[in-house]
Parts: sequence; structure tokens; C-alpha cells
Amino acid sequence: MRRSTERTQRVFSLFLTLCILSLRLWFGVAQPQNTTLIPVNVGVVLDMNQWMGKMGLSCISMALSDFYASHDDYKTRLVLNTRDSKDDVVGAAAAALDLLKNVEVQAILGPGTSMQADFVIDLGNKSRVPIISFSATSPFLSSIRSPYFVRTTQNDSSQVRTIRAIVEAFGWREVVPICVDNEFGEGIMSFLADALQEINTRIPYRSVIPPSATDDQILARSFTTKEVGMMSEGYVWIMTDAVTNSLSSLDPSVIDSMQGVLGVKPYVPRTKQLQNFSIRWKTKFQQENPSILNAELDVFGLWAYDAATALAMAVERVGITNSGFQKANISGNSTDLETFGVSQNGLKLLQVLRKTSFAGLSGDFHIIDGQLQSLAYQIVNVIGTGRKRVGLWTMKNGIVRELNATTAKAPYSTSKANLGSIIWPGDTMSAPKGWVIPTTGKKLKIGVPMKDGFSEFVKVTPNPDTNTTIVTGYCIDLFDAIMATLPYAVPYEYVPFSTPDGKPAGTYNDLVYQVFLENFDAVVGDTTIIANRSQYVDFTLPYTESGVSIIVPIRDNKSKNAWVFLRPLTWDLWVTSFFSFVWIGFVVWVLEHRINEDFRGPPSHQTGMIFWFSFSTMIFISISCARAEEKVVSNLARFVVIIWCFVVLILTQSYTASLTSMLTVQQLQPTVTDVRELIKRGEFVGYLEGSFVLGLLKQLNFDESKLKVYASSEECDDLFTKGSENGGIAAAFDEIPHKALHKALSF
Repeated sequence: MRRSTERTQRVFSLFLTLCILSLRLWFGVAQPQNTTLIPVNVGVVLDMNQWMGKMGLSCISMALSDFYASHDDYKTRLVLNTRDSKDDVVGAAAAALDLLKNVEVQAILGPGTSMQADFVIDLGNKSRVPIISFSATSPFLSSIRSPYFVRTTQNDSSQVRTIRAIVEAFGWREVVPICVDNEFGEGIMSFLADALQEINTRIPYRSVIPPSATDDQILARSFTTKEVGMMSEGYVWIMTDAVTNSLSSLDPSVIDSMQGVLGVKPYVPRTKQLQNFSIRWKTKFQQENPSILNAELDVFGLWAYDAATALAMAVERVGITNSGFQKANISGNSTDLETFGVSQNGLKLLQVLRKTSFAGLSGDFHIIDGQLQSLAYQIVNVIGTGRKRVGLWTMKNGIVRELNATTAKAPYSTSKANLGSIIWPGDTMSAPKGWVIPTTGKKLKIGVPMKDGFSEFVKVTPNPDTNTTIVTGYCIDLFDAIMATLPYAVPYEYVPFSTPDGKPAGTYNDLVYQVFLENFDAVVGDTTIIANRSQYVDFTLPYTESGVSIIVPIRDNKSKNAWVFLRPLTWDLWVTSFFSFVWIGFVVWVLEHRINEDFRGPPSHQTGMIFWFSFSTMIFISISCARAEEKVVSNLARFVVIIWCFVVLILTQSYTASLTSMLTVQQLQPTVTDVRELIKRGEFVGYLEGSFVLGLLKQLNFDESKLKVYASSEECDDLFTKGSENGGIAAAFDEIPHKALHKALSF
């Protein structure tokens, strides 16, 4: 009985479960059959024979399929009405007019180019139908003057800040833009010129391509660029995103001619959703277009996908129930442009579309003022058959290597150190200077002085094996360092100012005058700026101290007297100190002799006590003061002793410091302090060979027979060693840099 009851319960439970499942299946099948889907006509105007059109249409179709597969409860369904613009402005206008007049579409996706979009946008404004373009990038197509235009791609002007950052990072000062010779091709030019002007980069001229140029003509121009050597070392090419995004669709021969080129393109985060879509799209596109091999999805396809997704969201939120147009009043002589009506849903759809935001395949989809906002750009380098990312640019951080938590907190920077390694045209790792003087051009001739001494400034070393000269020295190193920092390469060579036998060809004045005679383009060396030279040449800012100084022997005035220990104090101070000691001893005796037995006794004992007490504080300052306080009884006497010990401490410390200085520091004094003294005594003086100092000495009325020339620091030392009486010199007049070097070598 119990088993029968359990069996009955199990059968009942199974029957009840089957009934519930049957009801769920019935309602699940019956519900879609009773749901009415609202078709919404949408136009698509693209160039079906171009890569952009085929890829864009494929991405739009997949976007709608993916969207409605994940939102099967939505009531609206977009119906695509595709028209081919036949790569023509008139064809795009005719296709849009047909969609607006005969199909009465609620929105149009496309057209593909900015020139085609210009007239189509006017039709959209007239019919109040949103025109949504994912590939028209010209800044001239403004959503401000065209309220029904929505751009779901990046405006060309948004990339100029990235280009400016690259130019600023490498310090280039001249840029030559290449663009199509029409208003849309030049749309970016004004923005680029303003951006480059902010970093003091000049645009000397522009290179334009005729609008009627075919792909073969443009391709031939790119090959010509390589043939004339403009893709060799020293040149820089930067592509805008329109070219960079289309690299995957270019012929391998074209990419081969673009090796080392830099490019900018919008940054697209690599997500798992994007990777899955790329695989599915490539498979589907290959099936639909078997003649196109190795097709690669680019950012325009992602923008097309996101644009279709945003439109489907907006249509559902508006809740379109009546997709008809309000007909216009038609007269007998009305044209086709006046016969189509006005969309009743256009304004609502536009408003909702501009507020639509979501995480799309291309990143955050967010429309502001009818324009997709740009967050970051990639900087890529064309290498081999593809491109390599070498850095990123963001509005907040500037140039960065990667986007992460660390770089997000970094300040704005345009340092080229933030970029990865770049292979430049000519297969070189060295960054070009920006513009290069042709190698066949004339090199700058830099004159250098030929001399025997002071080679630390300029040294010319002939090389008989190669018949060349090697120029080194401080002035040469400084000049080379400055030339290396210039934003452009300047070829130059050093030419010694010498005779054929290797001797100096003249003085420094003669060397400087060669620039005026155009024998040299510049002079580098230890050349002083003086008034007469400035009359015919220009000087750079001085990098060493200028002026003339006199070099004279010195004598040591350190006293060898055994009584030197008396010199730290003057005689007045010695006498004052002596009487102070006696006076303090007498004061203490007066205060103590009546009450202290140590200060009593015979007169000789009391007198000795006075002198011993006061002078012992000077000799045993720390010990005697303590003993003195123990020997005195009167508080007043103790106070006097404390004050006196403090005075004695100061006096002894000052004396010790002064005596130490006298015994250890050299007392150096110049033998000559006045130029007139040299002239009066008829002393011989020296000057550097070739220096302007000779003329200065003549102006000071020195007898020319008393002037001796020296060529090096060693010769100057020899003349000083001999002395003026033995054919040497008593003083030398030289420029301050030479004097400093002479002093350094002497010690």
C-alpha cells in the first residue's frame, strides 16, 4: 500500500512537470508570432566598387545582426536600402535624393567621402533626415552649420595636435604639407598651420595633388619620390590617419616605397569583443568577396559598425510608429529637390542619437556637438610589410609609450624619449634633422688660428699621410656641440689660417678680416671681441670672460724674524693688555687682602701675588680660573675673576688664530702694481704672438724695443725666469682666458 502511494506521487509529479514545460514552450513560440515588428527604412550610400564601401556595408550588416540577436525584444528593425554612389559626387546626391523621395528613409549612413557628403548633408537638412557618416573627415563639414549631420569618425583637425607633438619632439623647424588641391583636401591645412606656428615651425610651401589625379598618377608620384632620393636618409614623412588607416588595403609595392614613414591613426583598445568580431568579419567578407585576398579590417569599418549600432539604439528609443514624410506643397513647375517631404521623426531621432553613448568596437562611443570625440592617437612606423606602434598621444599626457595607470598620472610631455625605436627612411636609426643641405652643396669654410702655444683652445695637427688636418681643442668642441644641437644638418670643414709651409698666415685681426673678405664663412677660436673687429664682422655671445690682464711675478713677504710671535697684536694693544692684567690683579688684591690670608704677608709677597694671579689666567685659562675662584673669598672678587676669564679667553683665541695664519699662509704680493711703474723703470714686458695686445701696449706708450713676444705658456715662463735684467720680462700682458690657462698650468 505504501509503495503504491509513492508510485502514484511520482507519476503525478512527472505529469505536472511535463505540463509546465509544455506551457512554457507554447508561450515561448506563440509570443513572437503575436509580436508586431516595426520596419524602419534606413539608407546606405557608399561606393560599392571601392574598398571602403564594401567593408563599410559588411560591417553595417553585421552590426544590425549582432544588435538584434542580443536585443530580440526590441520592436523596431532597421531595413537597409543600399545605393551605389559610383564614386561620384553627383551619383551620391542622386542616390540620396532617391532614398529621401521614393523610400522616405529615416536616416542615411554615408556617403564615403567628404566631397560627396557636402551636398548630401544639404539634402538631409532640407528633409530633416540625419546624415550619419563614418568616413567623411573634412573639418569643413561642420555639425554647427549642418545640424542634421552626425560624424561618427574623427575630424581631420583632431590629429594635428598629434602631428605637432611629433614635430616638437624632434625639433623640426620646417614642414611641407602635401594635400589634394580642393577645399576638402586643404581643410586640415589651416589647423595644421596654426598648430605648427605655436611651436615656431614654418611651412615654406605646400605640394598639391590635382583632384582629377587617378590612383595610378598618385602611385607614380610616390614612386618618383623614392627615385629622386626623398625616401633616403635625412628625410621625414608623416602620414595622416586617412592614409595610415588604409595601409592594409594598399599594394605591397606601395608599402615597400614607404619604408621608414611615420603615421598617426586613432587608438582603438584591443578587446576580446573586437578580436572575435575581426575573425567573424574576415570569414564573412572573404565569402562575399572571394576576389579580395588578405582583407584586413580597419578603423573605418569599426566606426561603421558603431554608427549602425547607435542608430538602431536611437530608433528604438524614439519608438517610431509613423515613418511617413510630411508632403510639401508641389506646384506644376517644381523640381525634384522640391518634391520630397520632411521627416516627422527626424528631429527626435537626431536628439536621441546625439545623446547615445556606449562601449563600441572602436572604444567609447560619445557624440558631442555632432562629432565623435577623440581620446588618443597611435604613432606608427612603416616597417617591412606592415606597421609598428612606437607610441601614443593623448590630450592629457602628450606622447607616451603605453597607456597605463602610471602614464595616466604623468604630466603633459612631448619628449621623444617616450617613443620606441624608429626606423627612418634610408634604413637608419638616427633621427633626421628635418631638412638637409644636398651632399653636393658647398660646405661652410670655418677658419681656425694656426699657432704653437695654448693648444688647449685650438690645436691644428697636420696628417701628412692623408694630406688633411685634424683640429681639436676647447673652442672646437664647443662649436661642434652647438652645431649638433641645430634642428638641421649643416656641413662644414675647418680650414687653418696658415701659409703653405704650415706657419701662421697673420694675426688674429688678419684672421677675422678673412670673414669680411669672404675667404671664410666663419672663424672659430680664442678670438676676443674688440671694437675695431666689430666694424666688419659679427660675433656670437662670448663663452669666456673677455678682457686684458697683467701677469707679474710675486714675492713672499712672510717674515723670518724670531720675534714674529709679537706681530699678531699691535704695540698699543700689547701695552693695554699688560696694564689690564696688572689692574685686574690689583683690584682682586684690594677686595681680598683684608679677609683672605693668601693675599697677606710682606709687600713683596703681595706684589708677586697680584702679578701671578692675573697673568696665570692667560697661561692656564681653564685651570687657573677654577683655582682663582677657590682662592678668592669675596663674591665681588669672584664676579671680577669670571668677567676677566671671559676677556682673556677672547684675547688668547684671537692671538692664536692670527699667529697661526702668519706662520702657515704665504704672504704673496705682486712685484708690480702699476703699469706706469713699468714704463718709468724701462722694464721689458711680453705679449702673445698675433694678439691685439701689441696695439694696446703701443697705445699705453710702451717703447716698442721693450716689448717681447712669446708663443706659448712655456716661453712666457722662461722669460719670467730670466727676468728683465737678463733678457727676460718683468710683466706680461695677455687676454684673461690665456691668463687663466697659464695660471692653471703653472700650478
